Amino acid sequence: MALEAIKGEEPLIQIAERFDVHPNQITKWKRQLLDGAAVVFGRTRRLQRRAPASPSSMPKIGELTMENDFLSGALGRMGGTSAKR
Repeated sequence: MALEAIKGEEPLIQIAERFDVHPNQITKWKRQLLDGAAVVFGRTRRLQRRAPASPSSMPKIGELTMENDFLSGALGRMGGTSAKR
């Protein structure tokens, strides 16, 4: 969804309606993707040397886990392939 929002091929509201997600959530994911794209796509070696997750990162991990669970359920309601394998 964030990639579709970045592409700008269709209005954000249409993307939100298609995936049954609030437009503000897509905006948040778009911002997170843009802010973290260099880490995800450009600095893989640096990530490998990173220390294990600290206790302070656990709330964020929990939030992301909940978002993933929600999105996999939304994907299932669309009649598409399930995100869980």
